Amino acid sequence: MNRNVEPGKIVNKLKPARLMSLDALRGFDMFWIMSGEGIVHALAKATGWPLFIWMSGQLHHTVWNGITFYDMIFPLFLFIAGISMPYSMKNKINQHGVNDILLLPSKVKWGIYKSMFRRTIILIFLGMVVNGLLKFNGYENIRFASVLGRIGLAWFFAGLIYLNFNLRGQIIWFGVLLLGYWAAMTLIPVPGYGAGVLTMNGSLESYIDRLLLPGRLHDKVHDPEGILSTIPAIGTALMGIFTGQFLEQESPDWPMWKKGVALFFMGLACIALGLLWQTVFPINKRLWTSSFVLYVGGWSLILLSVFYLVIDVAGYRKWAFPFVIIGLNSILIYLASEGMVDFQHTANYLLGGLVKMAPEKWRAVWSASAITCTQIGLLYFLYRSKLFLKI
Repeated sequence: MNRNVEPGKIVNKLKPARLMSLDALRGFDMFWIMSGEGIVHALAKATGWPLFIWMSGQLHHTVWNGITFYDMIFPLFLFIAGISMPYSMKNKINQHGVNDILLLPSKVKWGIYKSMFRRTIILIFLGMVVNGLLKFNGYENIRFASVLGRIGLAWFFAGLIYLNFNLRGQIIWFGVLLLGYWAAMTLIPVPGYGAGVLTMNGSLESYIDRLLLPGRLHDKVHDPEGILSTIPAIGTALMGIFTGQFLEQESPDWPMWKKGVALFFMGLACIALGLLWQTVFPINKRLWTSSFVLYVGGWSLILLSVFYLVIDVAGYRKWAFPFVIIGLNSILIYLASEGMVDFQHTANYLLGGLVKMAPEKWRAVWSASAITCTQIGLLYFLYRSKLFLKI
């Protein structure tokens, strides 16, 4: 990436050294979880404006079928994790003098497998910590499934496919995973309910969780990060890997601006396919349905194309800096904001005096903004100190 390019000037390079847009998009995604949603909810209550009320509604999960923006945050993060894989593997390829990941020596691949497995185990453990593992209240009250655990598992199995199959093989796997999950969910009967009952109680995914998943489930009869729905989540990670391979490849026929435009139209195509599929297999984040994979994957591609074209191609970067520092420490801020750090208490201590000066109607907005400022301050300190949590 040419850091000296003038903002607004189109970069005609084939490929940047690092995708700043990817860090920024990751940070944009994490911003809403760490505290951004609180600001929007407070603004909706304080102003009553239709725009903020609509945005506030979009920052809640859908009860079952359907989708909101909030439902897309988790799969977008997994999609981004998939994009990063071809870039991280490029060094391995270059070190061993081969031009294809499939040509890496078996010994090298086993080393990669071990590293990937280690990362997955750490993410599963950290996910359980977020779920309250350290407040141990008996084995039966441990929730083993988690957001971080699903990211680890889906990324791991998608990585195995990437390391052992060419692009054609990867696409076949993608189709098998999504079509196979659809077939299983609609054709395999669940005792007491029958086949194709896509409810929280009657779905095959929920039944398998009740049968095989130890500890407690998120919703007693169902877990949104359960066993069977991890299969299509691998498809989400694969969509990221496809995208990473496309962006990473150098070709005079595909300059950066053309790649960005292509991502946008590929996103539209995936959204259309997802909407078409939902007529027989509803878009459902809790079941991570195949139509959900395509629909959210499409929006992920469109978001990436916008960030890519604006930041890496046109050179407008300064506005994205807050998102970049979030994205570079995304796992750390996720862990911190999910209960490991009381940012509300810290914000009250540091900025509580200013919050009290606000009109009573706006104090909740100022308080939520103070939390964000505290988090950004911490992340900026870590960024300047070159301290990043890498797993």
